[in-house]
Amino acid sequence: MDIFSEKTILSVSRLTALLRGVLEENFEQLWVQGEVSNLSYPASGHCYFTLKDTGAQLRCVMFKSAVKNVKFRLTDGMALIVRGRISVYDQRGEYQLMCEYMEPAGIGALQAAFVQLKEKLAREGLFADTHKSGMPSFPRTIGVITSPTGAAIHDILNVLKRRFASLEVVLYPVRVQGEGAAQEIARAIDEMNKLAEADILIVGRGGGSLEDLWAFNEEPVARAVYRSRIPVISAVGHETDWTICDFVADLRAPTPSAAAELVIASADELRGRIEALTHRLLRSVESLLAAHDAHVEGLRRALHDPRTMLGHLAQRMDDLTGRLEMGLSMTVSRRRDRFERLHDALQHNDPQGRVDALRQQIALVVLRVEGLLAQRLEAIRQEFGDNAARLEVLSPLKTLARGYAIATHGGTGTVVTDAGSLVTGEQLLLRLYRGQACCRIESLEIGKT
Repeated sequence: MDIFSEKTILSVSRLTALLRGVLEENFEQLWVQGEVSNLSYPASGHCYFTLKDTGAQLRCVMFKSAVKNVKFRLTDGMALIVRGRISVYDQRGEYQLMCEYMEPAGIGALQAAFVQLKEKLAREGLFADTHKSGMPSFPRTIGVITSPTGAAIHDILNVLKRRFASLEVVLYPVRVQGEGAAQEIARAIDEMNKLAEADILIVGRGGGSLEDLWAFNEEPVARAVYRSRIPVISAVGHETDWTICDFVADLRAPTPSAAAELVIASADELRGRIEALTHRLLRSVESLLAAHDAHVEGLRRALHDPRTMLGHLAQRMDDLTGRLEMGLSMTVSRRRDRFERLHDALQHNDPQGRVDALRQQIALVVLRVEGLLAQRLEAIRQEFGDNAARLEVLSPLKTLARGYAIATHGGTGTVVTDAGSLVTGEQLLLRLYRGQACCRIESLEIGKT
């Protein structure tokens, strides 16, 4: 059927499906370079982003199965090279690149992942010198975490046997490359710490490419080395090879053989050190003994005859005893004199005489007060009698006794002194020497005084 004929009408879904077929058949494997933007990681685990340059942009998707193989962390603004195939997302009618592989532009994916992880762990302090432990001087058991069939274990065993054959070596066999190798190495470090049989751990392998050494650049290994309580020597690859494990470890050895040499000095070196220390110890002891001999000799010369010293001490004691007795006698005499003076003063100031004198003074005062009170009472009594006599002379009752009377108005009770104030028929009250009388005015005679 000719889909471009004039009468053919296509649905949107049909047209989109046809376009998707054309694109998928003609653009099956592409390499595209651009700058990342609109990066998104939904809960599904897929990765969505846009690749763009100055002239255009391309929607991209990488599904979860491919995302887990990406070694580095994708970020907005990163220059990226991706490989994939073109397809169409029907629901939006957009074409997109379905990515199967990606790497940063300019450097490889593994190198980018190495740099990103190194920067992350450095910010967290996993490389700090303050966390690194020192190596024990005389370890008895060496733990080795490496492949049991690789050259590294043979090199380590040969060096240890040559340098110090009596050391015990515990091998924890692991895979050192490939899928899951990093998890095995991390688990081996944790297990060796739980067993707590080794004094030092050597973690490493022989040389290889960056991909071969990659297990020692993964985060699980770095964190296992960081939390190890047993000191860890990293011995990965050759002298020019550096891994994340090297930065975290307590000590980095350029090769597995060098790690074995760093573990402990050789028996000959230890013997030489012991001989040198023994010689230094003997010289120190001889010098110390000579100094003590000289000191003892000086003490011997300074030591006098003990009988003479005892005689001097006895004489000194007699002298001190005499001075003590004299001092005590003088002190007792001074105290006795002071006591007698105080006793005489106390007798002189006896309070009983003072009390008797005060008692006599009080008796005299009492007598004087009693005399004065009697005189005062007599004077008051005399004055009272005189005043009573004078009052008796001036008393109105005396006048009434001679026949006089006091007349008062019956209504008001005022004393009548003028006949002009009276009216005929008014009642008066007469106060007599004995009793009183009520009378009525019959007539009035008003005259001059």
